[in-house]
Amino acid sequence: MDGIELLLNRRSSPVLESPGPTPEQLEVMFQAALRAPDHARLRPWRFLTVSGEAREALGELLAKAARFDQQDLSEDALSRFRGMPLRAPTLVLAICPVKEHPKVPEIEQKMSLAAAVQSLLLAAYAQGVGAVWRTGDLCYHPVVAEGLGLAENEALMGFIYLGTPSGSQKKLPVMEVSDFVSEWSGN
Repeated sequence: MDGIELLLNRRSSPVLESPGPTPEQLEVMFQAALRAPDHARLRPWRFLTVSGEAREALGELLAKAARFDQQDLSEDALSRFRGMPLRAPTLVLAICPVKEHPKVPEIEQKMSLAAAVQSLLLAAYAQGVGAVWRTGDLCYHPVVAEGLGLAENEALMGFIYLGTPSGSQKKLPVMEVSDFVSEWSGN
């Protein structure tokens, strides 16, 4: 697959099954992520991999955070939170360790992490690994941050689910470039 084909056809795969990516495939994904644009070479990214039984522990952490916000959650609702990490054989948690810098504000560091995640997603797709980037309220929850051992300056920016794509893939919509691009005339 050439680069342009990759860029034009990458898609999220929300339904994933085993097997997950191999260690070699993960290595390629992380190498691609580390090539993201990075003002002042701060390297504002860190990744945690979660697989096997650790997914169940992450599910318990998500349920704990949900219960923190709403004490009277039903057991069915808690089971749903516990099951979230089980939707894929491997997860990568994308963390932005924000650093104080006179020329690189926090937003640029978070954009750099987002570019790293996009590169990781592209490398996954190029290798035939299904991937989807998920966030949601629990991604930014202080109970989750504490449970993951994040430092004060670190922010969890997403859960990247990885595995073998399952089921039919939705057809990619055709989008018109002209709907999103215009020329500024300077006036």
